[in-house]
Amino acid sequence: MVEKDQFVYFLKLIPRLCDPSNWAEQDNSVVGRHFRYLEGLLSDGSLILAGRTLDDNPTGIVILEAASQEDAHHLMSLDPAVAEGIMTAELLPYRVSLIRG
Repeated sequence: MVEKDQFVYFLKLIPRLCDPSNWAEQDNSVVGRHFRYLEGLLSDGSLILAGRTLDDNPTGIVILEAASQEDAHHLMSLDPAVAEGIMTAELLPYRVSLIRG
């Protein structure tokens, strides 16, 4: 079995979407595809955790495993929220130290 590295990427809404009244149906559609994309990463074993903060300007957090930082960046760039420009993303190397269960 190939040892994989862990990475975290943080997602932030673009400024236009920080005001809920600015959301269009297309934006909601992208978020739906984003969620399904993450479900696919979970199914294939790449995703460790995904979630978001519950404040007025939420930060999304995606923790995944990949063979390299380049592979992790590729997975992040395929995320519809990133690819379609409604969220910005920052990728960092990461290591889960403790996990419940």
